Amino acid sequence: MQYCIWIHLRIWKWDDVTRLSRAESQARTRKRLLDAAAAIIAERGITGMSVEHIAERAGFTRGAFYGNFADKHDIVMALLEQRTQGEFDELRAMGRDAGSFERMLDQMRQRHRERARHADEWFVLRTELWLYALRHTEVADRLARHQRRARAAIEAGITHEFRTAAVQPPADPALLALIVHALGDGLLAQRMLTPDEIPDEIIVDAVSLLLRSWTALAQAPEG
Repeated sequence: MQYCIWIHLRIWKWDDVTRLSRAESQARTRKRLLDAAAAIIAERGITGMSVEHIAERAGFTRGAFYGNFADKHDIVMALLEQRTQGEFDELRAMGRDAGSFERMLDQMRQRHRERARHADEWFVLRTELWLYALRHTEVADRLARHQRRARAAIEAGITHEFRTAAVQPPADPALLALIVHALGDGLLAQRMLTPDEIPDEIIVDAVSLLLRSWTALAQAPEG
């Protein structure tokens, strides 16, 4: 009886390991397909990408692609979700771990230095995904939700700084967060055009300057 119980336990354990291995294998396959799609989009754009291109770049067959994604639109949606969610998670983690807005800016400087080597590819990919979103309502709605979450995280950081300084912000923190977010997008585009003239940390320096200016404009609450 004890031997039979031992056999059943071993079988259950083996099934768990097998399921985990299959899940891990599928996750690796999916990641390689997403990475391949990102690289092709940066080189050719979304219109120049096909399922065959993705599968070949990733080293898989068409069957492997369709085992993970329904079509090209599906993988573009997944790629948009992966990149935008990843950016939000990084921003939220920095805000949680930094302890202060200035410390968060220091972490952002380091992040921009690390990304500078692949900035061109990242910017082209991001631009292509945005253009795709503008042409597809479903994608645009999803992107908009992520943008709102990112602005909310920036707003929370700005609000925390004004509270720490015990002053009232010179404008609605939501508006200030929108300015910071939009400024970052614009400066990134400018840096792509003239990389030798604009440093890697330009966005962080600009945000720091804005924050100091807004703090100078802020007023202490009455009483």
